[in-house]
Amino acid sequence: MTGQVPVMLEKVAGPARTRTEDVVVRETAITLYLNNTELVTLICSPMDLQELCYGFLYAEGMIASAADVASFSFNEQDGLAWVETHRQVQAEKNFLKRHVASCCGRGRASFYFVNDTGIVPVTSELRISTSAIASLREQVEHRSALFASTGGVHGAALSDGKQILCFFEDVGRHNALDKVTGWCLLGGVATRDKMLLFSGRISSEILVKSARLGVPVIVSRSAPTDLALELANQLDVTVVGFARGNRMNIYTRGERIV
Repeated sequence: MTGQVPVMLEKVAGPARTRTEDVVVRETAITLYLNNTELVTLICSPMDLQELCYGFLYAEGMIASAADVASFSFNEQDGLAWVETHRQVQAEKNFLKRHVASCCGRGRASFYFVNDTGIVPVTSELRISTSAIASLREQVEHRSALFASTGGVHGAALSDGKQILCFFEDVGRHNALDKVTGWCLLGGVATRDKMLLFSGRISSEILVKSARLGVPVIVSRSAPTDLALELANQLDVTVVGFARGNRMNIYTRGERIV
């Protein structure tokens, strides 16, 4: 299934009104079953679904690696995906709920998923130049074929600082990042010396997903939130926002950007 679908529409340009064919991004619902129990319905782009399901389960703390998965299957016609794990997973009924709690007893707000309390600060020797970031951002823009044709998706890429290792697009920015995570799990890719390039807003959820994956640097063409930056400082993640051309804002852990 492709990520776009043709539609008929009317284009208006001043007094002119023309009926023509164009494309819009495809959006679908995938219901994920974990060990034969319905877990969640993901609203997503219908591509790279194995990566999406693995990445989602990892981000929610339900698997620790691809080795935890015994089997994966997908019924495209019905929009159903099944994941079986080698051990039983006690998925809490409210695992998608978010909580705000004090951090380290100092009263600072700290956002986390129910299953994310074990996330530790990211340790990395990665250093990357501003010129490399600009070059990589340009490479990502050139890969964004679905966005170029529809304008309706987010993109997420993983890089070693020299080249783009993987790139995924999805109608959901969280999904795009989960697909990168799933790709890393399936390929056994180490992440402590890698960086994420992202198209969307860096929210607290995005920051938590990045930190759980162990990526030390996340770069976006968009803005971060204050809670994301608070978490980034706690988890030693470098956040770069508004990265467009040779301009960018370095918000946290700027020593990694040279």
